Amino acid sequence: MSVNYVSLGDSTAVGVGAAQGGGYPDRLASRLRQGGLPVGHTNLGQSGARVRDVVNNALKRVVALQPTLITLGVGTNDIWRGTEVAEFQDDLDRIARRLKQTGASMVVVNIADMALAPVARMVPSTLYEGRIGPFNESIATVARTHGLHLVDLFTASREMIPRRPDFFCSDGFHPSAAGYDEWADLMLPVVRTLVQR
Repeated sequence: MSVNYVSLGDSTAVGVGAAQGGGYPDRLASRLRQGGLPVGHTNLGQSGARVRDVVNNALKRVVALQPTLITLGVGTNDIWRGTEVAEFQDDLDRIARRLKQTGASMVVVNIADMALAPVARMVPSTLYEGRIGPFNESIATVARTHGLHLVDLFTASREMIPRRPDFFCSDGFHPSAAGYDEWADLMLPVVRTLVQR
């Protein structure tokens, strides 16, 4: 059975920070292919994207592609740019409701612990402190409501990042190739189970 995979998200979906190999979605697709699955992958990630950008720029395109697998990772830019949590959750709910109608398996990843990023030491902590938790709660609520499969990057990042000093690229914000590899490896068991059903 072939997999028609569409990925949605921000610069981490695009792969900003990795010299080659793309972001976590491209690496995830590659791992599925290495496991013997025929996978077609359309990456609709957009650097700098907030959840509203996914609604405005990608939603109709995803539906037209008739995916069997969708991944979504968004929220970091919403935190940095001051999106209200309620507004974020409303938009995420809208995305989930629309994409569930495609019948595709849908995996959503929450927000990593940005306080561990080197850049966090160079910006006011008010930009992220006390905001990651409420945003991740919104993601979990939408996932539960719509039966989406949630990958807990936040908890995993607290183990990954201290263990991998090379997790971030030179900008101290985006993952490096090694960081994206860790991210893809985290998502792989969940995604593999879904596509092999």
